[in-house]
Amino acid sequence: MTDGLLSPATESELAGILRRATAGGEPLAIEGNGTKRALLRPVQAARTLTVRHLTGITLYRPQELILSARAGTPLPEIEAALAEKGQYLIAEPPDTTALFEAEAAETRPATIGGVVACNLSGPRRISAGAMRDHVMGVRLVNGQGEVVHSGGRVLKNVTGLDLCKLLTGSYGTLGVLTEVTLKVLPAPPDSATVAVSVRDLAAGVRVLSAGLGSPFGPSGAALLPGGAPELGLQGPTALLRLEDFSDSVRYRAESLAARLGREGDVTLLEAARSVPLWRAVRDAAPLGALPEEAIWRVSVRPSAAPGVAASLSRAFDAKLLLDWGGGLLWIAGPAEAATHAAVMAAARAAGGTWTLFRGPDGLRASSEVLPPEPAPLAAISARVKAALDPRGVLNPGRMHAGL
Repeated sequence: MTDGLLSPATESELAGILRRATAGGEPLAIEGNGTKRALLRPVQAARTLTVRHLTGITLYRPQELILSARAGTPLPEIEAALAEKGQYLIAEPPDTTALFEAEAAETRPATIGGVVACNLSGPRRISAGAMRDHVMGVRLVNGQGEVVHSGGRVLKNVTGLDLCKLLTGSYGTLGVLTEVTLKVLPAPPDSATVAVSVRDLAAGVRVLSAGLGSPFGPSGAALLPGGAPELGLQGPTALLRLEDFSDSVRYRAESLAARLGREGDVTLLEAARSVPLWRAVRDAAPLGALPEEAIWRVSVRPSAAPGVAASLSRAFDAKLLLDWGGGLLWIAGPAEAATHAAVMAAARAAGGTWTLFRGPDGLRASSEVLPPEPAPLAAISARVKAALDPRGVLNPGRMHAGL
């Protein structure tokens, strides 16, 4: 727990705070709105540095498909500005606020800096890439209090070391983001979902693989083990999203439905039902995790997902949601060491990776929240950390103990 909050109003003020912290060897917890404190390991710091007051869209050129915003800008504010111009964030980042603090989801929204720092990507990742693939530029303050910028504000950019990809997914351990520049795209004018009722998860993954291997270009492929009763979808249901102009969506949806009809009952969901369904999938709402449960994300090859799910279901009462064609499993279960051990074992056996996405401090502090890095990679990580944060003041221990 932190007992002090540092809230700089400007980048220069933030840099001064970090220079003093480095001089005194004082570790700091780094956050935006604090919506992901229960993600990964607890930070060993007495005070918190927040960028929640570094807000605002600083550049938006719709015709050039670029947007820059300060790190503390709420994600809904950016999405609203893009929607006004018929555009969207390409990686479809999830708003996981409700997973951590459901009662504060509206008053303390996720920030764009937090989304980039955690490299959060939604269902569209399978067709459009991860968040780090669309970060064109960053401004940050490193652990020595130095302001650094990398990348730029043009689509074709080859300037300098690619700190953008390095910082995206570093969870605030290498620098404090103060501004990000993102590539955006026009939003598709229409969408639909082909929903296929399947016998079990293995059949569902086969349906998703068939859809993704078809010429119809799905932009989302998810599997709901419990279906979506509010939409009349009972039992395990495979979902394939199609987006484009209306005529294209209609033709592709009908063609894909005809191709997959032999796998199970098919339901076509028009945009009015498809859009909110995929928003829920994006934010992992169908997982139905209770507040006292822990949440994991496991990444595996899609063909291994049913085996992982079966292994976990034997070990505990696992709640599941599959995305990315079966390559990503959201898992909820008892916040216990034995449950975490079962998740790690299943992921390792399948050649995959895991993330303890949400859990109580005790579990997170005593667990490998991420797979340990091989020795050569760990040595590189340590050298990068030493170069950008030599005194180790930025989110110490957030990803791995001692780093």
